[in-house]
Amino acid sequence: MGFSRKEYWRAPQYTRQTLTDIKGETDSNTIIVGDFNTPLTPMDRSSKQKINKETQALNDTLDEMDLIDIFRTFHPNAEHNFFSSGTFSKIDHILGHKSNLSKFKKIEIVTSIFSNHNAMRLEINYKKKNCKKHKYMEIKQHISK
Repeated sequence: MGFSRKEYWRAPQYTRQTLTDIKGETDSNTIIVGDFNTPLTPMDRSSKQKINKETQALNDTLDEMDLIDIFRTFHPNAEHNFFSSGTFSKIDHILGHKSNLSKFKKIEIVTSIFSNHNAMRLEINYKKKNCKKHKYMEIKQHISK
Protein backbone atom coordinates (compact mmCIF):
# COMPACT_ATOMS: atom_id res chain seq x y z
CA MET A 1 0.00 0.00 0.00
CA GLY A 2 1.34 3.47 -0.87
CA PHE A 3 0.82 6.77 0.88
CA SER A 4 -2.62 8.34 1.07
CA ARG A 5 -2.96 12.06 0.40
CA LYS A 6 -2.93 12.75 4.17
CA GLU A 7 0.27 10.72 4.64
CA TYR A 8 2.11 12.21 1.63
CA TRP A 9 4.02 14.63 3.89
CA ARG A 10 5.70 11.66 5.59
CA ALA A 11 7.38 10.41 2.41
CA PRO A 12 10.60 12.49 2.73
CA GLN A 13 11.03 11.40 6.36
CA TYR A 14 10.44 7.74 5.48
CA THR A 15 12.91 7.85 2.59
CA ARG A 16 15.51 9.66 4.68
CA GLN A 17 15.20 7.06 7.47
CA THR A 18 15.41 4.19 4.97
CA LEU A 19 18.57 5.66 3.42
CA THR A 20 20.08 6.10 6.88
CA ASP A 21 19.22 2.48 7.73
CA ILE A 22 20.87 1.07 4.60
CA LYS A 23 23.89 3.40 4.64
CA GLY A 24 26.21 0.64 5.89
CA GLU A 25 25.13 -1.67 3.06
CA THR A 26 25.86 0.82 0.26
CA ASP A 27 29.05 1.70 -1.53
CA SER A 28 29.99 3.75 -4.59
CA ASN A 29 28.55 1.06 -6.90
CA THR A 30 25.07 1.15 -5.34
CA ILE A 31 22.17 2.45 -7.40
CA ILE A 32 18.99 3.24 -5.47
CA VAL A 33 15.71 3.21 -7.39
CA GLY A 34 12.24 4.01 -6.18
CA ASP A 35 9.01 5.92 -6.01
CA PHE A 36 10.04 8.41 -3.32
CA ASN A 37 6.69 10.27 -3.49
CA THR A 38 8.86 13.36 -3.11
CA PRO A 39 10.04 15.95 -5.62
CA LEU A 40 13.67 16.63 -4.59
CA THR A 41 13.94 20.10 -6.17
CA PRO A 42 11.58 22.88 -7.26
CA MET A 43 12.37 21.79 -10.86
CA ASP A 44 10.71 18.46 -10.05
CA ARG A 45 7.28 20.13 -9.83
CA SER A 46 5.38 21.84 -12.61
CA SER A 47 4.34 24.47 -10.05
CA LYS A 48 8.04 25.12 -9.18
CA GLN A 49 7.04 25.57 -5.53
CA LYS A 50 9.80 25.53 -2.93
CA ILE A 51 10.74 22.35 -1.13
CA ASN A 52 9.79 21.93 2.52
CA LYS A 53 12.14 21.34 5.47
CA GLU A 54 11.57 17.55 5.43
CA THR A 55 12.64 17.38 1.78
CA GLN A 56 15.64 19.61 2.53
CA ALA A 57 16.64 17.19 5.30
CA LEU A 58 16.36 14.32 2.78
CA ASN A 59 18.56 16.26 0.33
CA ASP A 60 21.10 16.86 3.13
CA THR A 61 21.20 13.08 3.75
CA LEU A 62 21.73 12.46 0.02
CA ASP A 63 24.63 14.95 0.07
CA GLU A 64 26.16 13.28 3.13
CA MET A 65 26.00 9.91 1.34
CA ASP A 66 27.43 11.49 -1.88
CA LEU A 67 24.31 10.42 -3.80
CA ILE A 68 22.91 12.31 -6.78
CA ASP A 69 19.66 12.19 -8.71
CA ILE A 70 21.10 10.82 -11.94
CA PHE A 71 18.21 11.98 -14.13
CA ARG A 72 18.24 15.55 -12.81
CA THR A 73 22.04 15.68 -13.22
CA PHE A 74 21.81 14.65 -16.89
CA HIS A 75 18.63 16.66 -17.59
CA PRO A 76 18.52 19.74 -15.33
CA ASN A 77 15.53 21.29 -17.15
CA ALA A 78 13.70 18.19 -18.34
CA GLU A 79 10.25 16.71 -17.99
CA HIS A 80 8.43 15.04 -15.12
CA ASN A 81 7.44 11.39 -14.71
CA PHE A 82 4.20 11.52 -12.68
CA PHE A 83 0.81 13.17 -13.23
CA SER A 84 -1.92 13.62 -10.64
CA SER A 85 -4.68 16.16 -10.04
CA GLY A 86 -3.57 18.43 -12.87
CA THR A 87 0.03 18.63 -11.66
CA PHE A 88 3.15 17.10 -13.13
CA SER A 89 6.03 16.14 -10.85
CA LYS A 90 9.13 13.96 -10.72
CA ILE A 91 8.76 11.72 -7.67
CA ASP A 92 10.43 8.57 -9.01
CA HIS A 93 14.20 8.73 -8.71
CA ILE A 94 17.34 6.81 -9.61
CA LEU A 95 20.18 7.74 -7.27
CA GLY A 96 23.82 6.94 -7.79
CA HIS A 97 27.15 7.83 -6.21
CA LYS A 98 28.73 11.10 -7.39
CA SER A 99 32.03 9.36 -8.13
CA ASN A 100 30.33 7.10 -10.70
CA LEU A 101 28.75 9.84 -12.79
CA SER A 102 31.01 9.00 -15.75
CA LYS A 103 29.76 5.37 -15.66
CA PHE A 104 26.20 6.41 -16.43
CA LYS A 105 25.74 6.53 -20.19
CA LYS A 106 22.13 7.61 -20.64
CA ILE A 107 18.99 8.07 -18.59
CA GLU A 108 15.52 8.76 -19.91
CA ILE A 109 11.85 8.76 -19.05
CA VAL A 110 9.80 6.18 -20.94
CA THR A 111 6.14 7.05 -21.45
CA SER A 112 3.56 4.68 -20.04
CA ILE A 113 -0.10 4.52 -21.02
CA PHE A 114 -0.94 2.07 -18.23
CA SER A 115 -0.04 4.22 -15.21
CA ASN A 116 0.18 7.81 -14.01
CA HIS A 117 3.91 7.05 -13.45
CA ASN A 118 6.26 6.91 -16.42
CA ALA A 119 9.16 4.46 -16.34
CA MET A 120 12.81 5.47 -16.16
CA ARG A 121 15.62 3.74 -18.02
CA LEU A 122 19.30 4.00 -17.08
CA GLU A 123 22.09 2.78 -19.36
CA ILE A 124 25.45 2.14 -17.75
CA ASN A 125 28.78 2.24 -19.56
CA TYR A 126 29.80 -1.37 -19.20
CA LYS A 127 33.34 -2.55 -19.75
CA LYS A 128 34.00 -6.21 -18.99
CA LYS A 129 37.56 -5.50 -17.92
CA ASN A 130 37.90 -4.29 -14.32
CA CYS A 131 34.17 -3.62 -13.99
CA LYS A 132 32.46 -4.04 -10.64
CA LYS A 133 28.82 -4.97 -10.59
CA HIS A 134 26.44 -2.31 -9.37
CA LYS A 135 24.22 -3.04 -6.40
CA TYR A 136 20.53 -2.37 -6.96
CA MET A 137 18.29 -1.31 -4.10
CA GLU A 138 14.66 -0.36 -4.41
CA ILE A 139 12.96 1.75 -1.81
CA LYS A 140 9.36 0.77 -1.27
CA GLN A 141 7.14 2.92 0.88
CA HIS A 142 4.46 1.26 2.94
CA ILE A 143 2.33 2.51 5.77
CA SER A 144 0.86 -0.02 8.14
CA LYS A 145 -2.54 0.67 9.59
